[in-house]
Amino acid sequence: MATTTESSDAGVANKKKHLGIPEAVFVEDVDSFMKQPGNDTADAVLRRLDEQYQKYKYMELNLAQKKLRLKSQIPQIKQTLEILRHMQKKKDTTEPMETRFLLADNVHCKALVPPTDKVCLWLGANVMLEYDIDEAQSLLEKNLATASRNLDSLEEDLNFLRDQFTTTEVNMARVYNWDVKRRSKDNLSKIAEKS
Repeated sequence: MATTTESSDAGVANKKKHLGIPEAVFVEDVDSFMKQPGNDTADAVLRRLDEQYQKYKYMELNLAQKKLRLKSQIPQIKQTLEILRHMQKKKDTTEPMETRFLLADNVHCKALVPPTDKVCLWLGANVMLEYDIDEAQSLLEKNLATASRNLDSLEEDLNFLRDQFTTTEVNMARVYNWDVKRRSKDNLSKIAEKS
C-alpha cells in the first residue's frame, strides 16, 4: 500500500515539474491501441500523433526563446553586480570614479562619477528606480538566483520535451508499420481469394 502511495506521489511531482507539457504515452501494443474508441483508421491516429508532435515543436520553440533570453540576462545581472561591488568599495572615498558609458551603438563617453550611496536600476518596461547600493545588490542577487533557477528548470523541461518527441516519433513509426503490415495482409488475402 505504501509503495502505491509513493509512486503516485512521484507521478504527481513529475507532472508538477513539467507543468503544461502533456506526457506522450508509449504505445506498447499497437493492435489493442488501434481497437480503442477514436482510433478508427491509422491515418486518423497518425494525424493526431502528428498534431501532438507539432504542439511539442511549438513548446520547444517557446522554451528555447525563454532560454536564450535568460542566457543573455544572467551575464548582464552579473556585470551589474560587479559594478555595484566596485561602487561599494569607492563609496567612502572622495575622489570621483572614471568610467565610460554607452551613448549609442559603438559610441561611448568618458564620465567622472562622484562617490555615491545611491544607484538607479533599469527594471524594464521604461521603469527605472533609485536604490541604495546595498538594496540594489540584494535585489540583483535575488534576481540572479531566480534567473539561474529558471534556467535550470527550462533545461529540465527541454529534456523532458525531447523525450516526448522521441516517444511520439516512435509511436508514429509503430502505427505506420502496423498499417503497412495490415494492408499487405489484406492484399495477400484478396489475391488468395481471387485465385
